[in-house]
Parts: sequence; structure tokens; C-alpha cells
Amino acid sequence: MSARDHERLVALAGVVARRNPLVARLLMQEADRAEVVPAEALPAGVVAVGSEVEFLDTTTGEARRVRVVLPGEADIAEGRISVLSLVGAGLIGLSEGQSIDWPTQDGRLRRLTVLRVWAPGTPAGGGEGAAALA
Repeated sequence: MSARDHERLVALAGVVARRNPLVARLLMQEADRAEVVPAEALPAGVVAVGSEVEFLDTTTGEARRVRVVLPGEADIAEGRISVLSLVGAGLIGLSEGQSIDWPTQDGRLRRLTVLRVWAPGTPAGGGEGAAALA
């Protein structure tokens, strides 16, 4: 995870801790276990804030494409999900091919597998295939 993303995510987790303690706790756990590197040293294929990501939700069997963004930029209709959403928090920091077992709002676990990552600012097809995430 880039040092800049790490700093932003820790700050965001602190801000939302009262409103959404589950997401704040999960985000802090991910930030704590992340290898933090300068942004320019972040390897290709790692999900960062601003990345477009194609992932597989093995619970539904659906592949989806979304852009992981800061909360103020989120618009699910446009395929932009907040890093403070459960899916966004789960994807951040993962590399292509990696999976994570991640909770849903109702407490069940689902496996998210990153299929492809486009770096922030890289056009990846305008988000077609992005679907509403529950």
C-alpha cells in the first residue's frame, strides 16, 4: 500500500469509527498488516485509491468492475465505490490474483478475488461491467 493511501485510510477509519465500527476496524487491520511503500514504488497490479478493479465475488459467482475511490467521489451508478464500503475496504491493497475472505453487512463471509487492476488515472474502459454492490 502506498504511504499516501495508508495515511488517508488510517485517518478515514478514525473519522468513521463511531458511525461504522466494523468498516473502521477492518480498514485499520488492513492498514496495520500492509507493507507501506512510497507511491512511486507501489508495484503494478496492486489496488490503490483510484484504481479500477475487476474482481470475482465467489459467493455470487459474478465478476464486477469498480473504481475504488474516497467517500466524496463514490457513485455506485458510475461504478465508483468508496474505500469505506465493505467491498472497497476489502479490495484495497490486494494484488492481481489475491483473494480475501471478507464480511458482508449481515456477517456472512464472502471471498473476493482480484482478477485485474488498472492503476489510478489509467483508462480501463470506462467502468463497463460495474454493478451495484450490496
